[in-house]
Amino acid sequence: MSADLSELSSEHVRVHVRNGLGRLTLDRPRALNALDLDMVQALDGALQAWENAHDVDIVLIDSASERGLCAGGDVRGLREQIVGGHPENAGLFFRAEYALNLRIAEYPKPVVVFADGITMGGGIGVAGHAAVRVVTPRSQLAMPETRIGLTPDVGGSWLLARAPGRLGEYLALTGATMDAADAIAAGFADYLLPVANLSALHEALETRADPANPTELAMLFDDTPDPSALDARRVWIDEAFSAETVPDIIKRLLDSSEPEASETAHLLTTLSPTSLSVTLEAVRRARELPHLRFALEQEYALVSWFVATQPDISEGIRAQLVDKDRAPRWDPPTLADVSADTVAEAFAFVPDIALWPSQ
Repeated sequence: MSADLSELSSEHVRVHVRNGLGRLTLDRPRALNALDLDMVQALDGALQAWENAHDVDIVLIDSASERGLCAGGDVRGLREQIVGGHPENAGLFFRAEYALNLRIAEYPKPVVVFADGITMGGGIGVAGHAAVRVVTPRSQLAMPETRIGLTPDVGGSWLLARAPGRLGEYLALTGATMDAADAIAAGFADYLLPVANLSALHEALETRADPANPTELAMLFDDTPDPSALDARRVWIDEAFSAETVPDIIKRLLDSSEPEASETAHLLTTLSPTSLSVTLEAVRRARELPHLRFALEQEYALVSWFVATQPDISEGIRAQLVDKDRAPRWDPPTLADVSADTVAEAFAFVPDIALWPSQ
């Protein structure tokens, strides 16, 4: 069976097949490829069509923009749905997005992703679960959800939980940006390629020159990354972020002799207390889960809880992306005001509609 490209095309997703390579190119430059429902459905639809297509052996996902692969989900649209009283539309988007994340992770054919430039939030959901994850010297990867009053999703908690030491807690709580070397060290990427080599790898994936395996092809063009600055900070990160609670983490950071630890403590005091408390627990629970599917289920319930019950998500998006005053008014305003009951409530939340259709 071959894929009908006319049925797979979308306004913001270019779909091509050539010499056995199915290529999906994100093309929404004004929004830095922020994913909306149409884009998610276009990506998922193409992947579904190509699973049994005889003319597609490998899939490449990349961007038409040099600025980045994907800045995340369309959170402006998410806020409009919440404020407009239609949170069910947000649920529709998350269900479609998480299904795409799982499809990429379990895809029967190799999926190669060029995480060139900015790749954050929903972009991590596209890139982080692929078989071959390529970064470049201009890559910037992050899961910055706590900065908008949310919690890492799109399978991000799964990746964070499997980062070395306590890097997962650090990256999840702070939303810190990783460069290429950091992303490889933290397990978010596999290969560093000079930007000039991306086109060469793309051509090699099409011509299938020896070697034919996309992993081996990527290795032909990769560079050895510089030492990871993030990995070099592991001593104080592991010490502080192994603490039981967020207030305990902040205390250890303030007690550290590292100037950057003190800066990190200050950053944490500016972020959503509810988001921080739930996120710390989410990463640690995800560390005990046996499969990405279960992490996505946990994330879906948590995100549904935030959308349905918490004001911080709308306020965080307003402060960061709408008014851009960078002065969110969190509710509750301090970590001391977030009770253990609040966190337990988040993890006990059952969405009205299940994540997977079979449930």
